[in-house]
Amino acid sequence: QVQLVESGGGSVQAGGSLRLSCAASEYTFNRKRVGWFRQPAGKEREGVASTYTGGGKTYYADYVKGRFTIAQDAENTVYLQMNNLTPEDTAMYYCAAEFRGGTWRDTSAYDVWGQGTQVTVSP
Repeated sequence: QVQLVESGGGSVQAGGSLRLSCAASEYTFNRKRVGWFRQPAGKEREGVASTYTGGGKTYYADYVKGRFTIAQDAENTVYLQMNNLTPEDTAMYYCAAEFRGGTWRDTSAYDVWGQGTQVTVSP
């Protein structure tokens, strides 16, 4: 059964960068839609970016366009490069897989989630 593990989170100052990784076990991201979501404290989980591995459509939330990049860097890993971070990017970040179809931003469209990795950006 596929499992996802996020890594790469941490604490940075505004303007800094982090690279988050989503690693899958017993699974390869071969023509699969993979999403990155985040959940600030006290708020709902929201879509950050999603890619369809193998050259498919990639989506970004408007507030991360030009700053974040989602891509595959191994058969079983998808990363989220986060540049020019701001305090409003502070959240728990999750990766999601086993997309059933529909809107990429919908949390309910993904069957498998990682445990999350915390990103904290100080001013």
